[in-house]
Amino acid sequence: MMNQKQNKGWLYLLPAILFLGVFMVYPLFDVFVYSFEEGYNFASQTYLGTGLYNYSYILHDPYFLQAVKNTFILVVITVPLSTALALLISVGLNSIKALRDLLQTIYFLPYVTNTLAVGLVFMILFKKTAYSDGLVNLLISFFGGNPVDFIEGPYWAKMFVLCLYTVWVVLPFKILILTGALASIDQTYYNAAQVDGTSRLRTFTRITLPMISPMIFYLVITGFIGAFKVYSDAVALFGTDLNAAEMNTIVGYVYDMLYGDSGGYPSYASAAAVILFAIVLTITCANLLVSRKKVHY
Repeated sequence: MMNQKQNKGWLYLLPAILFLGVFMVYPLFDVFVYSFEEGYNFASQTYLGTGLYNYSYILHDPYFLQAVKNTFILVVITVPLSTALALLISVGLNSIKALRDLLQTIYFLPYVTNTLAVGLVFMILFKKTAYSDGLVNLLISFFGGNPVDFIEGPYWAKMFVLCLYTVWVVLPFKILILTGALASIDQTYYNAAQVDGTSRLRTFTRITLPMISPMIFYLVITGFIGAFKVYSDAVALFGTDLNAAEMNTIVGYVYDMLYGDSGGYPSYASAAAVILFAIVLTITCANLLVSRKKVHY
């Protein structure tokens, strides 16, 4: 009887296992193999040899190093900032009863808006043209500052816009998750803290944060993974030639090696993809180790 139940369970899982195997496990294995095949040719399905040349090439490629630099800056800035802002806004929304549903809807709108459309809005706000300095530059000039071209100007200005744009795009989802987590906390804990005369700050650090720590950990993990995969955000702001703008990302580099102007090099793209996978896996494992001490289930 037990064996029959187990067989029936595996039968139910078979479609999902086949789907994951065909569309996830096999491509991952295929990319790993491609990364060691030197001079692979799509048309003839041949390669010159096997070895570590592909990894050596991209690790010495200035475009790849620039992409790694941009991606790490983006990850280090946007993930903690967006999570902290989402937590702050969620706590504020949770304390507002009358307009909470309306404000939640307003904050969620950027999440359902097309990425490229949001990028065009940011270009209008920040880009300096022959006809206008942009709304942000008008505000800077109003307060006595000098206009800055945030889209085609200095590197720090472009990185600022990309980080701001990324935070703006991911913030609604995090607010939605954290607002739901805050609403699920048993009110009994807060009532007991109020009877004991516990301050709001101590209540937040001793009750609220531990109770929602699994959701915060989930958002941090998915935030790191999502930030390492950023590509469309940069394209929406700076166009498709990200190498010229010095704003390419690792995923953008992989795409360029496959389909861009310098494309046609699947071996280099595969090596870069494997390195990205290794980076994400390492950071995810590190976060899992930290969660054992910091996350309360």
